[in-house]
Amino acid sequence: MVAALLYGEDDGLVRERAGRLARAVVEDISDPFRVADVSLAALKDEPSRLLDEMAAMSLTGGRRLVRLERAGNAQSGTIEAVLDDPAITPDGSFLVVTAGSMAPRDSLRKLFEGHDRGAAIPCYQDDVRSLEALIHESLGRHGLSVEPSALAYLCDNLGSDRQISRSELEKLALYKGRNGGAITLAEAEANVGDGAPQARDDVALATASGDQAALDKALQKCRIAGEQPITILRAVIRHLQRLHLISLKAARGDDIGRLIKSHRPPIFFKHQAIVRRQIQNWRPRRLAQALAILTEAELDCKTTGLPADAICGRALIRIANAARPPSRG
Repeated sequence: MVAALLYGEDDGLVRERAGRLARAVVEDISDPFRVADVSLAALKDEPSRLLDEMAAMSLTGGRRLVRLERAGNAQSGTIEAVLDDPAITPDGSFLVVTAGSMAPRDSLRKLFEGHDRGAAIPCYQDDVRSLEALIHESLGRHGLSVEPSALAYLCDNLGSDRQISRSELEKLALYKGRNGGAITLAEAEANVGDGAPQARDDVALATASGDQAALDKALQKCRIAGEQPITILRAVIRHLQRLHLISLKAARGDDIGRLIKSHRPPIFFKHQAIVRRQIQNWRPRRLAQALAILTEAELDCKTTGLPADAICGRALIRIANAARPPSRG
């Protein structure tokens, strides 16, 4: 293998894994004789630059590392030439390419997935289990644990970017100090969260409750915080998925209150009564239909070229209008 592509919507996780891979190739990534960074601008002006850097020999011995950040489909041909060149050997230079979110049909992703001298490493946003593990691992290094209510809050306010999550947890640990013990909800609220995650939660809760006034207010908060429509849609999708899972279990006879209290990640205690009412108002089939609307809206945001804000707002209004207790009889 002579190259790897790290891609995904979690920029922090992309950078973290790219850094680990880089240090596996070169012990000191600040060594200018063994590390070369090729910019997209330089590659545009000099298309052969990437191949030249890969073919260069280290003056001090050892493997060389070549990095290309924020690549896209436009660089597929240039990178393919590197992968196909027999002069680039597995014990020579190693190419680390980073990119943002990529669809399965994107040429750059397909190139790395299909080439026997390359590897594609997806970097998705932390799911429930990985985020909880990250919280426990980061705080545990400082001899700290976390109360359930604080864990629920942290799960709601972290996870969109791995490096930001780590930074926020380090700040929280520093605030707590070296006395050990458990992080409380008050301490978590005082140190973590910039308002955007809370705004996304407010959008999700308002949408599922059918509260149009609260939805308008929460969307305005999201826009002020710079939240993207797809990020908002995914927050609502996660919330409805949670409702769907609990409602399916409740339909089999499980106690709703127990399901809410035992749900992972923990549901923020201030939201538990709202979630209970929403589960009572929605049925699994209607939640599945709402999830289909949101998934279609996310796809439309990516592919149609229409204003993403309008697509997002229209989908949320449709669901909010449908969020009423089912008729009896």
